[in-house]
Amino acid sequence: MNYEQRIYQLLGLATRAGKVITGEELVVREIQSKRARLVIISEDASANTMKKITDKCNFFNVEKHVFSNRYELGHAVGKESRVVLAITDAGFKGKFSEYLNEYNRR
Repeated sequence: MNYEQRIYQLLGLATRAGKVITGEELVVREIQSKRARLVIISEDASANTMKKITDKCNFFNVEKHVFSNRYELGHAVGKESRVVLAITDAGFKGKFSEYLNEYNRR
């Protein structure tokens, strides 16, 4: 199984565990309150959204990764389409970080 499939499966598991926040405004709120451990933003996000999330993550020292597209991310969490996701659990953050770093190395 490749890392892309593992990331999607882990997203589904984290969503069922209630550790994933979706939607730009909710994610920004989680980042500002320091509850977000890791942020995933889709490759097809608008330039404004990308800049806003990147700036917030840099300021509040939250790990950010660009991965997949809005439809695949939405499907993985059981929604229609999602541009940005926040992981709020430290355990899940470790696995996501590992898988996303390996995925980006290829």
